[in-house]
Amino acid sequence: MLMTSFRRSTRSRLLRALLLIFAVFFTIDLLSLISTRDHNNLADKKPPNVQGQRIFIASIHWNNEQILRSRWNRAILELVEYFGPDQIYVSIHESGSWDNSKDALRELDRDLESLRVRRTITLEETTHKDEIQKPFAAGWIDTPRGKKELRRIPYLSKLRNKVLKPLYDLALEDVRFDKVLFLNDVAFQTEDVTELLATRDGEYAAACSLDFSKPPHYYDTFALRDSDGHEAVTSTFPYFRSKASRNAMISNQPVPVQSCWNGIVAFDAIPFYEPDPLQFRGVPDSLAEHHVEASECCLIHADNPLTPTQGVWLNPNVRVGYTPKAYTEVRSRQTWPSISQRISGIWGNRMWRWLSTTALKDATIKSRLAAWTKGDTELSEPGTHCLINEMQVLIENGWAHV
Repeated sequence: MLMTSFRRSTRSRLLRALLLIFAVFFTIDLLSLISTRDHNNLADKKPPNVQGQRIFIASIHWNNEQILRSRWNRAILELVEYFGPDQIYVSIHESGSWDNSKDALRELDRDLESLRVRRTITLEETTHKDEIQKPFAAGWIDTPRGKKELRRIPYLSKLRNKVLKPLYDLALEDVRFDKVLFLNDVAFQTEDVTELLATRDGEYAAACSLDFSKPPHYYDTFALRDSDGHEAVTSTFPYFRSKASRNAMISNQPVPVQSCWNGIVAFDAIPFYEPDPLQFRGVPDSLAEHHVEASECCLIHADNPLTPTQGVWLNPNVRVGYTPKAYTEVRSRQTWPSISQRISGIWGNRMWRWLSTTALKDATIKSRLAAWTKGDTELSEPGTHCLINEMQVLIENGWAHV
C-alpha cells in the first residue's frame, strides 16, 4: 500500500513538473511572439526606395497562361513604371506550352514595346515530347525503368541560362545591372520586389521570398536549405531545423539559409560578370545515375562566390502565391501567420525536431557520393547540402520521379 502511494505521488510530481515545463515554454513563446508582433506593427512601414538600381528580370514559363493573364503581366508593367523603362531589362523564355501562354506573352511584349523597354521574349515551339525524342547527349542517363531518359534538372538549367544570355551580351555594350531578379509564375506586387531588393540594405549574395500554393504550407521544398544545410523540418511556420534560421523566422528578421528560391529571388549581379560567369547546372550525370539529384536553384548558391561572404537570406515579409487566392491569403493580414498559428507551428516544429533525425538521409547521400567517387579526388560536388535521394526525368506532359 505504501509502495502504491509512493508511485502515485511520484507520477503526480512528474506530471506537475512536465506541465510546469510546458507552461514555461508556452509563456516564453507567447511573450516572444507578442513582442515581435507589436514591434512589426509599430515599426516604420515606409516602403524602401530602390529606384536607383538597374534590374535584369529573368523568367521561364511553361503552361502559365492563367497567372500571366490574371496577375503576372500586369505586375511586370508596374515594375517598369516604378523603376523606369531605362532601368529594366526583361528576359523571358517560354517553351512548348499547350495552353495560350504564348499569346499572353505576346500581349506583354506589345505592352513593353509601347513603353520602350528593352527585352528578349523567346517563344519556343519545342515541346517536352520533342526534347525526349532528340538523340542521346549530355543529360541522358540510364534509369531504373531500364531505358535511357532525359534528366529534368539539366533541361531546366539550360532554359535558365538562356534567359541570362542577354545579360552577358549587354555587358559587351557596357550595359550592366545591379541585381538579377528571377521571377517564377507567381502572383506578386511591386512592393514585394522592393521589399526583397532592400533585404539587409541590399547586402546579400541572394535574397528570396516565401512561396505558397496551398497556405499555410510553403511550396519550394526542393531548393530551400537552412543555415546548417538541412531541409525544412516542417512545411509550416517556423519551418526550420537549425536554430539560427528558426529564431530569425520567429523574430521576423532576414533568415540565414544556405539555399532558397521560393518564387522570387534577387541576386547581386557581380558574379554573373566574372570571367567565369555564374550559371545554372545540374549535378554530373555520373552522380545522378547513383539515384542522386539536386535542384539547379540550390546548386547556383553553392557555386556563387559571394555566398560565403554575403550570405543567402530569406525575407519572411515577402510572400508570394502560385494562385491569386494563395497570394491573397498570405498577404491579407499585417501579421501572418496569426498568433495561434505561430504558437501551434512552433510546438509542431519543436516536436518534429525532437522526434526526427536526418541521420538516415545523410548516410544515404554520403554512401552514394562515396560510390560515385570511389576514392577519385578529381570528382567532387560542392553542393552536397542540395543532394537528395531522387531521380527526376522529363516526360511528355511534365516530369516524373523514377
